[in-house]
Amino acid sequence: MKKLILFLLPFMGLAQEQPAKKAWLKDKTLIAIPVVFRFPETGWGWGAAATSTWRWAKDAEWAKPSQASLGLTFTQKKQVLAFLPFQVFLDNNRYYLNADIGWFKYNFFYYGIGENAVPQERYEVKFPRIRLLAVRQLGGSKNLYAGFRVNYEEYSVYGQEPAGELAQGDIEGSEYSRTSAIGPALFYDSRDAVFYPRKGIFGELNFLSSLKGLGADRNFSQLSLDVSGYKSLGKDWVLAGNLYTVNSFGRATPFSQLGMLGGPKKMRGVYQGFFRDKNVALLQSELRWEIWQIIGMNFFGNLGFLGNENDFLRLEHPKFTYGLGLRIATKNHLNLRLDYGFSPYGKGNFYATVGEAF
Repeated sequence: MKKLILFLLPFMGLAQEQPAKKAWLKDKTLIAIPVVFRFPETGWGWGAAATSTWRWAKDAEWAKPSQASLGLTFTQKKQVLAFLPFQVFLDNNRYYLNADIGWFKYNFFYYGIGENAVPQERYEVKFPRIRLLAVRQLGGSKNLYAGFRVNYEEYSVYGQEPAGELAQGDIEGSEYSRTSAIGPALFYDSRDAVFYPRKGIFGELNFLSSLKGLGADRNFSQLSLDVSGYKSLGKDWVLAGNLYTVNSFGRATPFSQLGMLGGPKKMRGVYQGFFRDKNVALLQSELRWEIWQIIGMNFFGNLGFLGNENDFLRLEHPKFTYGLGLRIATKNHLNLRLDYGFSPYGKGNFYATVGEAF
Protein backbone atom coordinates (compact mmCIF):
# COMPACT_ATOMS: atom_id res chain seq x y z
CA MET A 1 0.00 0.00 0.00
CA LYS A 2 1.30 3.46 -0.86
CA LYS A 3 2.46 5.60 2.03
CA LEU A 4 0.42 8.63 2.86
CA ILE A 5 1.99 11.75 1.41
CA LEU A 6 2.15 14.95 3.46
CA PHE A 7 1.60 18.22 1.64
CA LEU A 8 2.99 21.40 3.25
CA LEU A 9 0.70 24.38 3.20
CA PRO A 10 3.12 27.27 3.80
CA PHE A 11 0.46 29.98 3.98
CA MET A 12 -1.43 28.12 6.72
CA GLY A 13 1.62 26.79 8.55
CA LEU A 14 -0.02 23.35 8.72
CA ALA A 15 0.62 19.89 7.32
CA GLN A 16 -2.38 17.85 6.20
CA GLU A 17 -2.67 14.19 5.28
CA GLN A 18 -3.87 13.39 1.78
CA PRO A 19 -6.69 10.83 1.97
CA ALA A 20 -5.57 7.38 0.94
CA LYS A 21 -6.62 6.49 -2.59
CA LYS A 22 -9.32 3.90 -2.87
CA ALA A 23 -7.92 0.49 -3.80
CA TRP A 24 -8.87 -0.84 -7.23
CA LEU A 25 -7.74 -4.43 -6.63
CA LYS A 26 -7.80 -7.10 -3.94
CA ASP A 27 -6.51 -10.67 -3.51
CA LYS A 28 -3.52 -9.75 -5.64
CA THR A 29 -0.72 -12.19 -6.50
CA LEU A 30 2.33 -11.80 -8.73
CA ILE A 31 4.66 -14.50 -10.04
CA ALA A 32 7.76 -13.23 -11.86
CA ILE A 33 10.45 -15.54 -13.19
CA PRO A 34 13.52 -15.28 -15.44
CA VAL A 35 13.30 -17.39 -18.58
CA VAL A 36 16.24 -19.36 -20.03
CA PHE A 37 15.88 -22.00 -22.76
CA ARG A 38 17.70 -23.64 -25.63
CA PHE A 39 16.19 -25.24 -28.74
CA PRO A 40 17.87 -26.36 -31.97
CA GLU A 41 15.86 -23.83 -33.98
CA THR A 42 16.62 -20.88 -31.65
CA GLY A 43 19.95 -21.49 -29.91
CA TRP A 44 19.98 -19.99 -26.43
CA GLY A 45 17.07 -17.81 -25.39
CA TRP A 46 16.51 -15.57 -22.37
CA GLY A 47 14.02 -13.09 -21.01
CA ALA A 48 11.43 -12.64 -18.29
CA ALA A 49 7.76 -13.41 -17.70
CA ALA A 50 5.26 -12.42 -15.04
CA THR A 51 1.75 -13.57 -14.19
CA SER A 52 -0.66 -11.70 -11.93
CA THR A 53 -4.08 -12.62 -10.53
CA TRP A 54 -6.57 -10.32 -8.79
CA ARG A 55 -10.18 -9.47 -8.03
CA TRP A 56 -11.66 -6.02 -8.45
CA ALA A 57 -12.10 -4.24 -5.12
CA LYS A 58 -15.72 -3.31 -5.84
CA ASP A 59 -16.70 -6.91 -6.70
CA ALA A 60 -18.14 -9.41 -4.22
CA GLU A 61 -15.97 -12.10 -2.67
CA TRP A 62 -17.63 -14.73 -4.87
CA ALA A 63 -16.63 -12.91 -8.08
CA LYS A 64 -14.19 -14.83 -10.25
CA PRO A 65 -10.53 -13.78 -10.27
CA SER A 66 -8.83 -12.27 -13.31
CA GLN A 67 -5.39 -13.09 -14.69
CA ALA A 68 -2.85 -11.40 -16.95
CA SER A 69 0.63 -12.37 -18.08
CA LEU A 70 3.44 -10.38 -19.66
CA GLY A 71 6.57 -11.78 -21.23
CA LEU A 72 9.51 -10.76 -23.40
CA THR A 73 12.21 -13.11 -24.64
CA PHE A 74 15.13 -12.91 -27.06
CA THR A 75 17.19 -15.65 -28.68
CA GLN A 76 20.73 -16.15 -29.86
CA LYS A 77 19.45 -16.08 -33.45
CA LYS A 78 17.92 -12.60 -33.06
CA GLN A 79 14.36 -13.78 -32.51
CA VAL A 80 11.84 -11.91 -30.36
CA LEU A 81 8.68 -13.02 -28.58
CA ALA A 82 6.54 -10.41 -26.81
CA PHE A 83 3.19 -11.50 -25.44
CA LEU A 84 0.32 -10.25 -23.26
CA PRO A 85 -2.49 -12.78 -22.71
CA PHE A 86 -5.23 -12.03 -20.20
CA GLN A 87 -8.68 -13.11 -18.99
CA VAL A 88 -10.69 -10.54 -17.05
CA PHE A 89 -14.06 -10.76 -15.28
CA LEU A 90 -15.80 -7.42 -14.66
CA ASP A 91 -18.79 -6.21 -12.61
CA ASN A 92 -19.31 -9.39 -10.57
CA ASN A 93 -18.77 -11.67 -13.59
CA ARG A 94 -21.26 -9.78 -15.78
CA TYR A 95 -18.61 -9.13 -18.44
CA TYR A 96 -15.74 -11.33 -19.60
CA LEU A 97 -12.73 -10.36 -21.72
CA ASN A 98 -10.12 -12.80 -23.01
CA ALA A 99 -7.18 -11.84 -25.20
CA ASP A 100 -3.97 -13.16 -26.68
CA ILE A 101 -1.89 -10.19 -27.85
CA GLY A 102 1.69 -10.40 -29.06
CA TRP A 103 4.40 -9.62 -31.58
CA PHE A 104 6.73 -12.33 -32.79
CA LYS A 105 9.88 -12.60 -34.89
CA TYR A 106 10.47 -16.29 -34.79
CA ASN A 107 10.85 -19.50 -36.74
CA PHE A 108 8.54 -22.48 -36.91
CA PHE A 109 8.50 -25.95 -38.39
CA TYR A 110 6.13 -27.11 -41.11
CA TYR A 111 5.20 -30.79 -41.49
CA GLY A 112 2.61 -30.70 -44.25
CA ILE A 113 -1.18 -30.55 -44.38
CA GLY A 114 -3.56 -33.39 -43.60
CA GLU A 115 -2.22 -36.86 -44.26
CA ASN A 116 0.31 -35.43 -46.74
CA ALA A 117 3.21 -35.34 -44.30
CA VAL A 118 6.49 -33.81 -45.48
CA PRO A 119 9.95 -33.84 -43.90
CA GLN A 120 10.41 -31.08 -41.35
CA GLU A 121 10.77 -27.64 -42.98
CA ARG A 122 12.04 -24.64 -41.03
CA TYR A 123 10.77 -21.17 -41.93
CA GLU A 124 11.06 -17.64 -40.48
CA VAL A 125 8.12 -15.39 -39.76
CA LYS A 126 7.23 -11.96 -38.39
CA PHE A 127 3.71 -11.24 -37.21
CA PRO A 128 1.57 -9.26 -34.79
CA ARG A 129 -1.36 -11.15 -33.24
CA ILE A 130 -4.55 -9.89 -31.66
CA ARG A 131 -7.19 -12.38 -30.53
CA LEU A 132 -9.93 -10.81 -28.43
CA LEU A 133 -13.17 -12.19 -26.99
CA ALA A 134 -15.67 -9.77 -25.42
CA VAL A 135 -18.94 -11.14 -24.01
CA ARG A 136 -21.74 -10.21 -21.59
CA GLN A 137 -24.10 -12.35 -19.52
CA LEU A 138 -27.39 -13.09 -21.25
CA GLY A 139 -30.53 -11.97 -19.42
CA GLY A 140 -30.86 -13.60 -16.02
CA SER A 141 -28.33 -16.34 -16.74
CA LYS A 142 -25.17 -16.28 -14.66
CA ASN A 143 -23.36 -18.82 -16.86
CA LEU A 144 -24.25 -18.05 -20.49
CA TYR A 145 -22.63 -15.10 -22.28
CA ALA A 146 -22.88 -13.65 -25.80
CA GLY A 147 -20.71 -11.19 -27.67
CA PHE A 148 -18.09 -11.20 -30.38
CA ARG A 149 -14.57 -12.32 -31.18
CA VAL A 150 -11.93 -10.44 -33.22
CA ASN A 151 -8.83 -12.02 -34.77
CA TYR A 152 -6.05 -10.11 -36.53
CA GLU A 153 -2.75 -11.49 -37.74
CA GLU A 154 -0.31 -10.30 -40.42
CA TYR A 155 1.92 -13.26 -41.27
CA SER A 156 5.11 -12.45 -43.23
CA VAL A 157 6.99 -15.63 -44.13
CA TYR A 158 10.62 -15.74 -45.27
CA GLY A 159 13.61 -18.05 -45.09
CA GLN A 160 11.74 -21.06 -46.47
CA GLU A 161 13.88 -24.08 -47.26
CA PRO A 162 14.56 -23.98 -51.03
CA ALA A 163 13.62 -27.61 -51.63
CA GLY A 164 10.62 -27.55 -49.30
CA GLU A 165 6.89 -27.51 -50.01
CA LEU A 166 6.42 -23.94 -48.73
CA ALA A 167 9.05 -22.58 -51.12
CA GLN A 168 7.12 -23.88 -54.15
CA GLY A 169 4.38 -21.27 -53.62
CA ASP A 170 1.48 -23.72 -53.93
CA ILE A 171 0.43 -23.56 -50.28
CA GLU A 172 -1.97 -20.72 -49.42
CA GLY A 173 -0.18 -18.03 -47.40
CA SER A 174 3.27 -19.58 -47.83
CA GLU A 175 4.74 -16.10 -48.36
CA TYR A 176 2.24 -13.68 -46.81
CA SER A 177 -1.27 -13.54 -45.40
CA ARG A 178 -3.30 -10.96 -43.49
CA THR A 179 -6.23 -12.20 -41.46
CA SER A 180 -8.80 -9.71 -40.21
CA ALA A 181 -11.86 -11.49 -38.84
CA ILE A 182 -14.85 -10.75 -36.66
CA GLY A 183 -17.91 -12.73 -35.71
CA PRO A 184 -20.43 -13.72 -33.05
CA ALA A 185 -19.44 -15.79 -30.03
CA LEU A 186 -21.25 -17.73 -27.31
CA PHE A 187 -19.47 -18.39 -24.04
CA TYR A 188 -20.51 -20.65 -21.13
CA ASP A 189 -18.89 -20.86 -17.70
CA SER A 190 -20.25 -22.84 -14.75
CA ARG A 191 -16.87 -23.70 -13.20
CA ASP A 192 -16.59 -23.58 -9.43
CA ALA A 193 -13.10 -22.05 -9.78
CA VAL A 194 -11.24 -20.36 -12.62
CA PHE A 195 -7.73 -21.79 -12.38
CA TYR A 196 -8.36 -25.29 -10.99
CA PRO A 197 -12.00 -26.31 -11.46
CA ARG A 198 -13.38 -29.39 -9.71
CA LYS A 199 -16.78 -29.28 -11.37
CA GLY A 200 -18.61 -27.40 -14.10
CA ILE A 201 -18.34 -26.61 -17.81
CA PHE A 202 -16.30 -23.97 -19.64
CA GLY A 203 -16.56 -23.37 -23.38
CA GLU A 204 -16.80 -21.09 -26.40
CA LEU A 205 -18.47 -21.38 -29.79
CA ASN A 206 -17.72 -18.79 -32.46
CA PHE A 207 -18.02 -18.19 -36.20
CA LEU A 208 -15.50 -15.80 -37.74
CA SER A 209 -15.30 -14.35 -41.24
CA SER A 210 -12.02 -12.92 -42.49
CA LEU A 211 -12.94 -10.52 -45.28
CA LYS A 212 -11.14 -8.17 -47.62
CA GLY A 213 -13.67 -5.54 -46.57
CA LEU A 214 -12.25 -5.78 -43.03
CA GLY A 215 -8.64 -5.41 -44.21
CA ALA A 216 -7.79 -9.06 -44.91
CA ASP A 217 -5.94 -10.06 -48.07
CA ARG A 218 -8.29 -13.02 -48.72
CA ASN A 219 -11.73 -14.28 -47.76
CA PHE A 220 -12.41 -17.35 -45.61
CA SER A 221 -14.47 -18.34 -42.57
CA GLN A 222 -14.09 -20.63 -39.55
CA LEU A 223 -16.39 -22.29 -37.05
CA SER A 224 -14.67 -23.15 -33.76
CA LEU A 225 -15.76 -24.99 -30.62
CA ASP A 226 -13.67 -25.36 -27.47
CA VAL A 227 -15.47 -26.83 -24.43
CA SER A 228 -14.13 -28.40 -21.23
CA GLY A 229 -15.86 -30.27 -18.41
CA TYR A 230 -14.74 -31.11 -14.87
CA LYS A 231 -15.93 -33.69 -12.33
CA SER A 232 -14.63 -34.27 -8.80
CA LEU A 233 -13.82 -37.91 -8.01
CA GLY A 234 -13.24 -37.31 -4.34
CA LYS A 235 -11.23 -34.95 -2.18
CA ASP A 236 -7.97 -35.18 -4.13
CA TRP A 237 -8.98 -36.31 -7.65
CA VAL A 238 -10.51 -34.46 -10.59
CA LEU A 239 -11.40 -35.84 -14.03
CA ALA A 240 -11.24 -33.22 -16.80
CA GLY A 241 -12.14 -33.48 -20.48
CA ASN A 242 -11.85 -31.17 -23.49
CA LEU A 243 -13.44 -31.16 -26.95
CA TYR A 244 -11.86 -28.88 -29.56
CA THR A 245 -12.97 -28.55 -33.18
CA VAL A 246 -12.17 -26.17 -36.06
CA ASN A 247 -13.92 -26.15 -39.44
CA SER A 248 -12.58 -23.89 -42.20
CA PHE A 249 -14.57 -22.72 -45.21
CA GLY A 250 -12.96 -21.29 -48.34
CA ARG A 251 -10.13 -22.47 -50.56
CA ALA A 252 -8.06 -19.40 -49.67
CA THR A 253 -7.58 -20.31 -45.98
CA PRO A 254 -3.85 -19.67 -45.31
CA PHE A 255 -1.82 -22.52 -43.84
CA SER A 256 -1.12 -20.47 -40.70
CA GLN A 257 -4.87 -20.25 -39.97
CA LEU A 258 -5.78 -23.89 -40.52
CA GLY A 259 -6.87 -25.97 -37.57
CA MET A 260 -3.73 -27.17 -35.76
CA LEU A 261 -2.97 -29.83 -33.18
CA GLY A 262 0.07 -29.98 -30.92
CA GLY A 263 1.82 -27.70 -28.45
CA PRO A 264 1.32 -27.02 -24.75
CA LYS A 265 -2.50 -26.96 -24.79
CA LYS A 266 -3.92 -28.83 -27.78
CA MET A 267 -2.34 -32.32 -27.95
CA ARG A 268 0.78 -32.25 -25.81
CA GLY A 269 3.46 -34.60 -27.12
CA VAL A 270 3.90 -33.20 -30.63
CA TYR A 271 5.08 -29.86 -31.97
CA GLN A 272 2.38 -27.19 -32.32
CA GLY A 273 1.13 -27.47 -35.90
CA PHE A 274 2.60 -30.95 -36.41
CA PHE A 275 -0.95 -31.83 -37.55
CA ARG A 276 -2.97 -29.25 -39.47
CA ASP A 277 -5.91 -29.31 -41.86
CA LYS A 278 -9.10 -27.45 -42.74
CA ASN A 279 -11.03 -29.52 -40.20
CA VAL A 280 -9.64 -30.81 -36.91
CA ALA A 281 -11.26 -32.51 -33.94
CA LEU A 282 -9.52 -33.25 -30.65
CA LEU A 283 -10.60 -35.11 -27.53
CA GLN A 284 -8.44 -34.64 -24.43
CA SER A 285 -8.79 -36.17 -20.97
CA GLU A 286 -6.86 -35.61 -17.75
CA LEU A 287 -6.81 -37.22 -14.32
CA ARG A 288 -5.62 -34.64 -11.78
CA TRP A 289 -4.31 -35.74 -8.40
CA GLU A 290 -3.54 -33.40 -5.50
CA ILE A 291 -0.85 -35.41 -3.70
CA TRP A 292 0.20 -33.24 -0.77
CA GLN A 293 -0.43 -29.57 0.04
CA ILE A 294 0.82 -27.64 -3.02
CA ILE A 295 2.10 -30.68 -4.96
CA GLY A 296 0.02 -32.48 -7.57
CA MET A 297 0.29 -34.78 -10.56
CA ASN A 298 -1.52 -35.07 -13.85
CA PHE A 299 -2.05 -37.94 -16.30
CA PHE A 300 -3.37 -37.09 -19.77
CA GLY A 301 -4.30 -38.62 -23.12
CA ASN A 302 -5.29 -37.06 -26.46
CA LEU A 303 -7.07 -38.35 -29.56
CA GLY A 304 -7.32 -36.25 -32.72
CA PHE A 305 -8.66 -36.41 -36.29
CA LEU A 306 -8.10 -34.35 -39.45
CA GLY A 307 -10.35 -33.59 -42.42
CA ASN A 308 -11.01 -31.25 -45.33
CA GLU A 309 -13.71 -30.27 -47.83
CA ASN A 310 -13.67 -33.77 -49.33
CA ASP A 311 -13.44 -35.83 -46.13
CA PHE A 312 -15.07 -34.08 -43.18
CA LEU A 313 -13.04 -36.15 -40.69
CA ARG A 314 -10.83 -39.10 -41.58
CA LEU A 315 -11.77 -41.35 -38.68
CA GLU A 316 -9.65 -44.14 -40.13
CA HIS A 317 -6.49 -42.11 -39.41
CA PRO A 318 -6.57 -41.26 -35.68
CA LYS A 319 -3.72 -39.35 -34.02
CA PHE A 320 -2.88 -39.80 -30.35
CA THR A 321 -0.45 -38.71 -27.63
CA TYR A 322 -0.25 -39.21 -23.86
CA GLY A 323 1.81 -38.09 -20.88
CA LEU A 324 2.06 -36.97 -17.28
CA GLY A 325 3.02 -33.89 -15.36
CA LEU A 326 3.88 -32.25 -12.06
CA ARG A 327 1.90 -29.39 -10.51
CA ILE A 328 2.99 -26.77 -7.95
CA ALA A 329 0.07 -24.69 -6.69
CA THR A 330 0.15 -20.97 -5.90
CA LYS A 331 -2.56 -18.68 -4.52
CA ASN A 332 -6.03 -19.29 -6.04
CA HIS A 333 -4.64 -22.64 -7.24
CA LEU A 334 -2.94 -21.09 -10.27
CA ASN A 335 -0.56 -23.98 -10.96
CA LEU A 336 2.98 -24.03 -12.23
CA ARG A 337 2.73 -26.78 -14.86
CA LEU A 338 5.52 -29.18 -15.86
CA ASP A 339 4.33 -31.72 -18.44
CA TYR A 340 5.99 -34.33 -20.65
CA GLY A 341 4.02 -35.67 -23.60
CA PHE A 342 4.86 -38.88 -25.45
CA SER A 343 3.93 -39.62 -29.05
CA PRO A 344 4.46 -42.40 -31.62
CA TYR A 345 5.54 -39.76 -34.19
CA GLY A 346 9.03 -39.09 -32.81
CA LYS A 347 10.54 -37.89 -29.58
CA GLY A 348 8.24 -36.40 -26.95
CA ASN A 349 7.98 -32.80 -25.77
CA PHE A 350 8.47 -31.07 -22.42
CA TYR A 351 6.35 -28.08 -21.37
CA ALA A 352 6.91 -25.65 -18.50
CA THR A 353 4.27 -22.96 -18.09
CA VAL A 354 1.64 -21.44 -15.77
CA GLY A 355 -1.96 -22.63 -15.68
CA GLU A 356 -3.69 -25.83 -16.76
CA ALA A 357 -3.90 -26.83 -20.42
CA PHE A 358 -7.70 -26.57 -20.21
